[in-house]
Formats: sequence, C-alpha cells, structure tokens
Amino acid sequence: MKVLVIGTGAREHALCRSLSQDPAVSELHCAPGNAGIARVAALHPVDQLDGAAVTALARELGADLVVVGPEAPLVAGVAEPLRAAGIPVFGPGKEAAQLEGSKAFAKDVMAAAGVPTARSYVCTTPEEAAAALDAFGAPYVVKDDGLAAGKGVVVTEDRAAALEHAAACMGAPPGPPGGRGRVVIEEYLDGPEVSLFAITDGTTVLPLVPAQDFKRALDGDRGPNTGGMGAYSPLPWAPEGLVAEVLESVLQPTVDELRHRGTPFSGLLYAGLALTSRGTRVIEFNARFGDPETQVVLARLRTPLAGVLLAAADGTLGELEPLRWSEEAAVTVVMASEGYPASPRTGDPIEGLDAAEADGASVLHAGTRSGPAGEVLTAGGRVLSVTAVGADLAEARAKAYAGVAEISFKGAQHRTDIAAAAAAGQQLP
Repeated sequence: MKVLVIGTGAREHALCRSLSQDPAVSELHCAPGNAGIARVAALHPVDQLDGAAVTALARELGADLVVVGPEAPLVAGVAEPLRAAGIPVFGPGKEAAQLEGSKAFAKDVMAAAGVPTARSYVCTTPEEAAAALDAFGAPYVVKDDGLAAGKGVVVTEDRAAALEHAAACMGAPPGPPGGRGRVVIEEYLDGPEVSLFAITDGTTVLPLVPAQDFKRALDGDRGPNTGGMGAYSPLPWAPEGLVAEVLESVLQPTVDELRHRGTPFSGLLYAGLALTSRGTRVIEFNARFGDPETQVVLARLRTPLAGVLLAAADGTLGELEPLRWSEEAAVTVVMASEGYPASPRTGDPIEGLDAAEADGASVLHAGTRSGPAGEVLTAGGRVLSVTAVGADLAEARAKAYAGVAEISFKGAQHRTDIAAAAAAGQQLP
C-alpha cells in the first residue's frame, strides 16, 4: 500500500512512524513534512491547503490512501477533490469538518443529537458577550468560533480579560480587526479533562484508548493556553466504563446526526471531555487526531494502522477485528521554543536528538526543518514531542524526561509535571 500523509507536525510524525512500521505499507510519503518525518517518509513540498495540488500529488504517487493530519486542510475542503478523484482519504469533508471549524456548528449538532455539553451562547456583539458572561459568572469561558490552533480559548476569573478576548475573536474594539464575527461563551465545566479519539467511517464508530493532555504553558496548569505541552495514557483514575459511556452518549449520536444531515463524518472524531460533578460533558470536538495525545495513543496501538485508516476511508470499518493495545503506559513531553505561545523564536540548531533516542525515547518532530549543512533547526513554537513507553506511567515518564535532558536548543522550554500526579497514584478531583 502506498500512503500519503498531509501535514507538518508531531502528530504527522507519529502517524508516519506508525505507518512506517506497518508491513502493509510499501511506500510512505508526506507533504510537506518536517526534518524528523524525512527519516521515515519521502517529503514533497506541496501546499497542504491546496486540494488540487494535493490530489495531483496523490495521483502522481499512485497513493492507495491519503491521511489528512491537521484541521486547516480539512476545514479548507482538501478531502473533497481527493474523493472526487476516487482516492481513499482518511479525514472528513469540508462540511463535516465544521464540527471543529465552528464551535457554534458543533453546539448545534450536539443539541440535535442530545449530546451532553456546557450551556452556551453564540455572541456577535460586545454587548451580547457581556450579557453572556454575566449570565454564567466566573470562571469565564470564551471560545473563538473558528480555528485557532488550540489557542482560541480563554478561561479566566477576570471579566475584563474575557471581554477583551471576545472582542478580539469578533474583530470588535478593543480587539484587533480581522475577527470571525462571533464567539461562543459557555458555562465553566469542573472536573478533570479526558481526550477520547474515535475512528469512524460515517456509520461504525471505533473508540481508541483515552489520554489526557496539558494545555497550559507552565507547571501547575498556569500560564496561557497552548496547543498542548504533553500527554499520557492510560488514565488510571478514569472511571470504569468511561469509553463505553462516551461511545453511547457522545460519539455514536454525533456521527449518526451528521449522517442524517447528509454530511457524513469519515475520519477521526476527537471528543474533548470534562468529567464534571454532574456527569461527562463535551468541551469541544476536533475533526482530526489531537496533538500531543496522538503521540501516546499510537505508541500503545498494536494493530497495524494502515488497514484501520483505509477501512474508515472505504466504509468497511465494521468488518475489522477489535483493536489490540499494549498494556504499557506512554508519556510525551513537548519541548517548545523560547517565547511560545505568543512569539516563538525559530532558526536555532537542535542538539542531542540521537542521544535522546539512545536513551529509549522516541523524538517526534513538530516545528523543525533541515538546515543547509544537514543540521536540524527549530521552525515553530512546539518543536519536539519526546515520547516514551514503560511498564507503568512512572517508568514511561522517567524515560521521556531522560530524553528531554539530552536535547538542547536556545531558549528551550518544557513542563516538568507531565503525568506526575497520575504516576504518583494521585486521584484527580
């Protein structure tokens, strides 16, 4: 099987790494990729948002499957011309991808499907936003309606900061111009958060194992929201039967609702969940594998990946055997550039990559590129995901941080508490 992966990040590196280990994959390509992906796949300098160019590349390569990694190409409709050309593609079409592309659309789908989520208001003016904030009270939760690379959500006790973020999202004063015109303001959901992925062909829904990520930039869940600073799996504190409950109350109803609307969702449905005092609630949906949770989920998957993704693409997911999983634990720690997430520094050489892997970690590249002399340089905010597996979370965590200790680049930053509480056996609230 010839497989083409679209994307540039650590999520795509994790996908490529798993696919490269699949005996069914005879050729692996990635567009545009990064310096780490280049070690396992042939790279192609194609604009990932250009559906015609991606389709032309897939045809040229004779791809048997195209896997679209990031949300932006999906929301831009890259999957449509691929499907029109008869090329199997893992990823939803443009309309179904609005489940991530628009928070307001996702709320509408959840309401129609009876999916439990936070009460919310869709606001288009600062006056509406102010009224919504007052209706729910602090902590205030303000979400950009559109794509924001995981950084469009503000949770704060500061009403003025909440209003400022709402204005920025809407493009209204005092925010900068160019906002999307509306914002979603919702009630705060208490309790620990869980990420649960499910692969679907639009009818059958196949949940994966749960993971937890860490969105704040600093230890102790302080600092600004980021795209994610680390993750781990399994979750020893998660209630028994959680996956079955979410499949029944969230994932299957959502997939069924989209199919009934005539916009079937085929690909990866990501449910961000809060285990609140009133039960499980959906925080948000994503239309693709999450980053950095993909790094730990795929590290535990034992079923070859390519056949599963192809079955989702061609509508035969219900014919697969149950997925097989390792009993081992996995932890990933994100190393980010100086200034991330506001203004990341780039262009610095990275040292110690081979030493980190010699210590038992897998170094998955996110924001990297190859330099003129073959060196690896930083090229984004989140630079690397250092991932390790072990007999338990404590062992996996120790291996991951040993890998981090081997790597250096100017201004490198990372959290030191990824999976610390779970590894110590602490029950989350």
